[in-house]
Formats: sequence, C-alpha cells, structure tokens
Amino acid sequence: MDFYKKYGSSENHREELIRKIEAAVNNLTLEELEALHYDMMTKNFIND
Repeated sequence: MDFYKKYGSSENHREELIRKIEAAVNNLTLEELEALHYDMMTKNFIND
C-alpha cells in the first residue's frame, strides 16, 4: 500500500499513524503496556 497516495502528504500520513497507534495503545493490557514502556526506555525513546 502506498500511504502517500492514500493520505496525500507526509503530515497526513504522520497524523494517521499517530491516530492508529493511540487506538492500539488504548487496547493494551497492563502487562503489554509495561513491556512497551520497557522496550521504549531501553531504546531511549522515553527518558524517565
């Protein structure tokens, strides 16, 4: 799938990806959120 054709621009693509990620995160269990948080911390995406 060509996302740029579907969403029209890189900014629209970015916004759509953020919306999808937010929706997915809302459905994660506590254990899944903890695993995601740990993974993001070890990759320096989150600095606590």
